[in-house]
Amino acid sequence: MKKQNFNDYVEFSNERFTKRVIFKENKTTIFVLNFASGQTLPAHKHPGSNVQLMVMQGEGKFTIDGEDIPVIKGDVLFVEGDEELAFTNNSTSNTSLYVMLNKIPNENYAKDI
Repeated sequence: MKKQNFNDYVEFSNERFTKRVIFKENKTTIFVLNFASGQTLPAHKHPGSNVQLMVMQGEGKFTIDGEDIPVIKGDVLFVEGDEELAFTNNSTSNTSLYVMLNKIPNENYAKDI
């Protein structure tokens, strides 16, 4: 059993969004993405993986396969690996996303940035 506190991984930067890995076990990684106002996650895919995302604080807009999906605190999304995913914090407050990535394609997906 391992225990962590989500708030320990909430860390914002004025330069770019941050990613803080909470757990990495086998092919599953759990991390937090933190976005200051106006910051974005570029469009990308997770081939062979599924992604679960939960808005823990703030709000923003996901773009999944070209469709804009507004989200607020408490919203949960399930994204399949071949769906293209992007995120924009289009609000004036900070936004943090809890992310669980199953079957990571390679080790680059499980690193802090």
